[in-house]
Amino acid sequence: MLEAKCLMKAAIPSSLIANPSPGTIQPTRLALHVTSNGHSCFLYVASGPHIYKLQIILGEISVAKGKDSLLIPLHTKIINPSLVKRCPHRSEIQSIVLAEVESLGYLLLGSVDSYGHLIVSKLDASGKDIVRLTYSALPSDNGVGEGSWSGLCFSPNQMSIAAVARSFCKTVDIFDQDMHVRTLRPLWNPTSINFMQNVNGDQSSLLAITEGSQLTIWDLRMKENGGCVHRINGTPGDILYSVCSSSTGNVAVGGVDRTVTIYDPRRWSSLSRWVHCSKFEITGLAFSTVDPDYMYIQGVDNEVFCGQWKEHNKLFTFRGDSNWLGFSKCSNKDVLGGWCDSGSIFVADVA
Repeated sequence: MLEAKCLMKAAIPSSLIANPSPGTIQPTRLALHVTSNGHSCFLYVASGPHIYKLQIILGEISVAKGKDSLLIPLHTKIINPSLVKRCPHRSEIQSIVLAEVESLGYLLLGSVDSYGHLIVSKLDASGKDIVRLTYSALPSDNGVGEGSWSGLCFSPNQMSIAAVARSFCKTVDIFDQDMHVRTLRPLWNPTSINFMQNVNGDQSSLLAITEGSQLTIWDLRMKENGGCVHRINGTPGDILYSVCSSSTGNVAVGGVDRTVTIYDPRRWSSLSRWVHCSKFEITGLAFSTVDPDYMYIQGVDNEVFCGQWKEHNKLFTFRGDSNWLGFSKCSNKDVLGGWCDSGSIFVADVA
């Protein structure tokens, strides 16, 4: 069973970010990385056209719990807050993603703004801001039209491949570094994208997209039907806001109906439906790295909880000061980060 080791809370200095930009309902403007010794983590948050780097020391003291397994945070300070200068966007950043390339000792920091402009920078894994390769790419239409939410994800086993979704344009552009490869055209406005894991060895080619109330699966190797190989219809009007996949290949979606549905990718049948597990709309999902039978669920208000999706049991919950602007889980550890519009940062370490 998973157990929270610590929950830290810190305030971003107002001299760094005085008034965070509002963004959209999807909390995709935070990414985090845990140092190799596990004693601290670096968080990257995006406000307006800028990205900021923060460092927080992870606590060694066991976390206290209140009523209904609510975690009580320990207060700490942010170390060495700074502005990341290698992401010169011209409009509001909508999504940032950190991809860890452990064998090569560096991180890939990707960011995309409201017009689909992608910028990717290499960062040192130790957290030092060392100038390395940076490249940028524009969508096939050069980002014309009205700005909207844009999403980003990297292929798990081929980091040069990135997918960029633009909601209003109803497009998902595929890039190989700075080269545009192809454009996928969903029927509805895409709200979340995720490269699938462990599905018959096809991690790099299968992309899960939530569009409206539908979950669609796209194979980048296919040309028929524009690359769409499967479509699962939900209840009309119940928009899905988040999709994620586990190390076992299962796919989870959640949205307006406050329900998490887990699908088996071999038959695309529903394995579980955790009905009304959240008080408000679900906008963030992540499977546990330690045990994929558990997952983290984030609501549109200020609540994040960990639960067992097979048994529909909640283990613990933590709450922010106000609505979340960013929510993310470290790619190879169960370390969660959250950023509230009040300026508070929360980091939870789970084992």
